[in-house]
Amino acid sequence: MSKYNSVVCYSGDIRFASMKEMRRYNELQLLVKAGEIGDLKLQVKYPLVVNDVQICTYIADFTYIDFRTMKTVVNDVKGMKTPVYRLKCKLMLACHGITILET
Repeated sequence: MSKYNSVVCYSGDIRFASMKEMRRYNELQLLVKAGEIGDLKLQVKYPLVVNDVQICTYIADFTYIDFRTMKTVVNDVKGMKTPVYRLKCKLMLACHGITILET
C-alpha cells in the first residue's frame, strides 16, 4: 500500500503503481490493437531543464502516437494531483511544449 492508498498491480510481468494505471494500460492496448494509436511506451523520462540546469525529471506513465492527429500524447494516470505534480506539468509545458493528458 502506498501513501496514497494505491495498490501495486501486475499485468503479466509489467508492474503498475495502481489498479487505475493498469486499467488505463489495458485500454491503450485495445486502442493499439484497433489501430487507433501506436508506439505505446511506459515510464518515459523527460528531463526538465531551466537555464541549462536540470531541475528534475518527469516520468510519464504512458506515451503514444494518436493516429488521428499524428501527435505524440503524454498520458498520466492521476488519483491525486500533488503540488509537485502540478509544478512538473507547468515545467513540461514550458520546457517541452507538452500538455499532459490526465486520465
